[in-house]
Amino acid sequence: MSNPIHVSAVVLRDLEGRVLMVRKRGTAMWMNPGGKPEAGEDGARCGAREVAEELGLSLDPARLVFLGEQRAAAANEAGRTVVSQTYAWPDPVAVDVRPAAEIDAVRWVGPGDLGDPSLAPLFVQAIVPLLDDHWLG
Repeated sequence: MSNPIHVSAVVLRDLEGRVLMVRKRGTAMWMNPGGKPEAGEDGARCGAREVAEELGLSLDPARLVFLGEQRAAAANEAGRTVVSQTYAWPDPVAVDVRPAAEIDAVRWVGPGDLGDPSLAPLFVQAIVPLLDDHWLG
């Protein structure tokens, strides 16, 4: 797979430890909030900006915890790879988060949802292994 898509993805959790996923308008796959960086924008700033645009949440980029760089098949672009600078927000997020901008819907997922084929490969294959033992049960 060539021509990778570079993004920042953010792991947001609620008080129960569930992870917030978003689905962009016109797509079927659920993914972590985030998106493509603007020129000169670092990964943390990109993640915070995208979360603000997509969910209306204000995150301090300096508080985002870097989880590393992951690669997986792109969820909505067949034959392409996504390369993610992945971050976790250290505080629980309220469950009443609402979609904005190009986001059509939000969903909270836990370990029991991992068999759902509509979850993005990046999340299932690359991000879930980074989550703590509490989340995995």
